[in-house]
Amino acid sequence: MMMAEIWSLGGSLQIATIVFLWKILEIYFPGHLRSSIISYSMKLASLVSPYIYIRFPEFIGDSEEYMGVKRSDAYAAIETYLSGKSSREAKYLKAVDVKDSSQPVQLSMDENEGVTDEFEGVKLSWAVNKEYTRTQQSFSFYPQMDEKRYYQLTFHKSHRDFVNGTYINHVIQKGKAITVSNRQRKLYTNNPSQNWERYKARKWSHVTFEHPATFDTLAMESKKKLEIVNDLEKFSKGKEYYTKIGKAWKRGYLLYGPPGTGKSSMIAAMANHLEYDIYDLELTTVKDNTELRRLLIETTGKSIIVIEDIDCSLDLTGQRKNEKKKAKDEEAKDPVSKMTKGEEDSNSKVTLSGLLNFIDGLWSAIGGERIIVFTTNYVEKLDAALIRRGRMDKHIELSYCGFEAFKVLAKNYLDVDSHPLFATIGHLLEGTNITPADVAENLMPKSMNEDAETCLKKLIEALETAKDAAKMKAEEEARLKAETEEKEKQKDVKVDGSLAKVKDNCVGVVKDNGVIA
Repeated sequence: MMMAEIWSLGGSLQIATIVFLWKILEIYFPGHLRSSIISYSMKLASLVSPYIYIRFPEFIGDSEEYMGVKRSDAYAAIETYLSGKSSREAKYLKAVDVKDSSQPVQLSMDENEGVTDEFEGVKLSWAVNKEYTRTQQSFSFYPQMDEKRYYQLTFHKSHRDFVNGTYINHVIQKGKAITVSNRQRKLYTNNPSQNWERYKARKWSHVTFEHPATFDTLAMESKKKLEIVNDLEKFSKGKEYYTKIGKAWKRGYLLYGPPGTGKSSMIAAMANHLEYDIYDLELTTVKDNTELRRLLIETTGKSIIVIEDIDCSLDLTGQRKNEKKKAKDEEAKDPVSKMTKGEEDSNSKVTLSGLLNFIDGLWSAIGGERIIVFTTNYVEKLDAALIRRGRMDKHIELSYCGFEAFKVLAKNYLDVDSHPLFATIGHLLEGTNITPADVAENLMPKSMNEDAETCLKKLIEALETAKDAAKMKAEEEARLKAETEEKEKQKDVKVDGSLAKVKDNCVGVVKDNGVIA
């Protein structure tokens, strides 16, 4: 350990010396001479130095290309990885704009700066420098030069295998993970296909995803929330597991329940917890299965693909053609019925088979780390093949508000954990079907004068009204049922009487004809 520290100290002193000499070179020597001096100095130093140097250029491509073909992913990951150390240790910093990042700027080392890093007991040194290359033939005494940045990693040669096999991979993966966590997450929606071929047109358009819902604010029983969170975390960390069992790294969630029970809020909470993007897929604008596959190819990993109200999006119930034809004939006779059912006129030819291939076929394995979510208010309308386990792996029922869900809402909206009126509300919730959305609306103060007690009393009134309405509805349904049964009985009696009368008439006719003595 002492020897490693000595070597590390030596590396730090070496970097400090290099930085000092570099400043002198910058002042008194032109760029092309500096490059030559550094090149020969490095060759001379390599003969006696016990250190190894690895260079990571900012751009990849041939040296004659202007600033390379593209920015190196490895360089960007290293820059992100060292950003925290640079802001704490370096004296000369550069603010870098990062596209689509939640951070306004990222601080990185300026040229000729250096920092040290320690990983698994090994200390290593990083520095950022410039390389000068001649761009064209010139008769000037100071020919035009291109400047290219690069990171240089310095370590003792005894750690060669550790650095090559473990450390560099750690830096790249950690840098990419930081980039993902800092990225500005997005909410996508698919564009109509007739616009795809336009100049710079894209299949998906997006806005910044800023929904504030979390599992802490979600109105649901804590046990059920914990179960969902554990399932999500196991999925997000299960790349090796899914590879081992031979399955695509994806998972399906079916969210079902009455309107207003929090299905959309659940999706937002899932995205915020996993730090995923959301792709809101509108099936009615997708013309056919081919377009559906093309949309899937354009999605990225670490995302949630959502089809809301799937029972209303398309006819995906798996019915036979004659049944569909019969339904169309009925709609032609009664066009109002289609509007009553809330169905949309769509020219989409996406089939149940195409959707199944999208979520569970060969195309579903593209990209990896995706969650597919279906929502519906009427789960009984969906084809069993669409929602079976393996496609929609986890079924989550979001039902009416219970007492535990109410307490979450009371904390969110009124910042109260307990109140004498809670007991009354809990009793009313046991016998009343009311959605979390309705409870939240009653708990939300409508003016500056409304306090927690006022809002809780409003909720009690709403619950009592809902309970009375449900009672009246049940009584009305019972009355109608009784009337229907009575009418059926009377109808049966009339039929029986008519049959008896017909029988008597037949007997009389037979007697009149002398057949029966």
